[in-house]
Amino acid sequence: MATFSKILIANRGEIAVRVMTTAQRLGYRTVAVYSDADANARHVHVADEAVHIGPSSAAESYLSVEKILHAAKITGADAIHPGYGFLSENADFASACKKANIVFIGPSSEAITLMGSKRQSKIEMQAVGVPCVPGYQGDDQSIDFLVGQAKEIGTPLMVKASAGGGGRGMRFVNDFTELEQTIKSARSEAENAFGSGELILERAVMNPRHVEIQVFGDTHGNIIYLGERDCSVQRRHQKVIEEAPSSAVNADLRERMGKSAVLAAKSCNYVGAGTVEFLLADNGEFYFLEMNTRLQVEHPVTELITNVDLVEWQLLVASGQPLPLSQDEVQLSGHAMEVRLYAEDPANQFMPQTGPVIRWITPQDRDTHTDARIDHGVKEGTDVSPFYDPMLAKIIVWGKDRQEAIRKLTRAIQDTSLLGVKTNKWFLQNLVAHPHFTAGLATTAFIQDQFSDDESLSIYQPSHQELGLASALYHSQHSGKFVGWHSSNNLLRPIKLVCEGNTHELQLAPNKNNAGYSVTVGNQSETASEQPVQHEINIISVTDSTISYLYDGIRYSACGVIEGDSIYIDTGKHCLSLQEITHAAPASADGVGSGRILAPMDGAVIDLLCTEGEVVSKGQTLAVVEAMKMEHQIKADCSGSVSGISTSIGDQVKIRQVLVSIEPAEES
Repeated sequence: MATFSKILIANRGEIAVRVMTTAQRLGYRTVAVYSDADANARHVHVADEAVHIGPSSAAESYLSVEKILHAAKITGADAIHPGYGFLSENADFASACKKANIVFIGPSSEAITLMGSKRQSKIEMQAVGVPCVPGYQGDDQSIDFLVGQAKEIGTPLMVKASAGGGGRGMRFVNDFTELEQTIKSARSEAENAFGSGELILERAVMNPRHVEIQVFGDTHGNIIYLGERDCSVQRRHQKVIEEAPSSAVNADLRERMGKSAVLAAKSCNYVGAGTVEFLLADNGEFYFLEMNTRLQVEHPVTELITNVDLVEWQLLVASGQPLPLSQDEVQLSGHAMEVRLYAEDPANQFMPQTGPVIRWITPQDRDTHTDARIDHGVKEGTDVSPFYDPMLAKIIVWGKDRQEAIRKLTRAIQDTSLLGVKTNKWFLQNLVAHPHFTAGLATTAFIQDQFSDDESLSIYQPSHQELGLASALYHSQHSGKFVGWHSSNNLLRPIKLVCEGNTHELQLAPNKNNAGYSVTVGNQSETASEQPVQHEINIISVTDSTISYLYDGIRYSACGVIEGDSIYIDTGKHCLSLQEITHAAPASADGVGSGRILAPMDGAVIDLLCTEGEVVSKGQTLAVVEAMKMEHQIKADCSGSVSGISTSIGDQVKIRQVLVSIEPAEES
């Protein structure tokens, strides 16, 4: 039986904190590792000890086996938990831990190797009788042969990277007009992302459910399943909402899928937590997709319906103990849901966002009662950096049934506020409220087919209430309450607020008895298209960024903070950033077609596709910037000739930094 007392968590962010929480509860000492960018991160403060392992780049820190093993050696850590991502499914890392006499809290390197290859794992699954999608997973990986196999399989077709996931190296093919280039593109992306260009081809299962089974094995040969999770709500093959159980799975189907998942795990003598993912067709047939040999991001929903701490089980199994439950003892209760809060802008093709975390407020921080669970690695005063995945937190709830879970999740999203960086909060609220989702009908095509024109995918226009609150909060905190104001209302104070590039004009005056403000929203000139509307607002109190206020006679609460001329507020629907520019000098803006091509976020320049003097067309890709594990094509906003290139491949650039300058072509 393996024994260990100090666990190094070879990860960062919310999963590092999640593992530490259970490990410390069970009496283990914990060690964090951190890069330059994470020197003040939450997981560093939660751990008992922490070791700096290198620069901000993941390749030079969290992906360095040598540095992580050295950190374990100097701290005396005798076990390593890999979390998810980074080295969690790296067979060489698992082997290196074993060689160093460190317990790797996960499966064997052999299991990781087999299941880490979509091609090899599918061959094995077919051999043991697990249902698989028809396709090609052979050794011949030449482009010409793959093209021939694809045409034999027919459309619709999926081209997939064998070594990876998350949608990278994956292409959907509906016709064969550009098949060869599509395969080459998938291979190139797979090589860059996973170091392997090996591909498989599969007949596409249209509009399936994505249903996965949580399995667990121990060193005594016991393997069980703990129900299913429905992860069908996805964007670009990335999960957005996860729930357990699935509304599409009945008891009979659950047992059949569960037994297939156990069969898959037994084929590689699996030990620890793992997930077998299936595509569920509308006729009830299911097909093996892949096996993830680690703890999943969405593991909390399984924990809530089984009343099991999966990290605790990982530690028990790693120490050689048997599983605490047999299959017959597993009981499912209620319904759990989880959403992923990302630093991204849904109105701008979900562009990852970077910047300071000015305030972070969870449902538990508020006076109102909630039993929502927030797994996160967020810490006020730190920055959301461009070096890692943009996921900030997971918002998780449990209800007696699915409808109660939806109500609780809606409230929990509304009551979670991050001020300083854009998030997908509004997008998540609208997804959860969509009739197709609430009816339990969502498939993997839900967002594309049912949600593509949702208002949360457009630039948010603040309401009169939000504008009034922002202006009243700013002036009450900047000027003191009505200092220098006349008691009558005939002296209106003009206010200009900028939000998402749009300027909003207001008039602010003390209301009767100086008990608050009268706010007039809208331009009052005779030519104005918007008729001015007056509202009454009174800031009752501001405590720890929680604002209590009256608006047109109704009392509300919100989150808000003032930083110089920047106003950050969240009334529940959206976290807004506004600028007070009433007295600011007019500023020139880089409008569309300016020819100044700016970095849309902090990141690294990985390719330049133009040269000085080159004639380019509007929409042509000029550079590629990598941020938060994604590549972003930077395109020309006008036609003309390249007059300057202000960066080089490999440079780290800041948001709004000039990359390329174009001399616009004269209009004919």
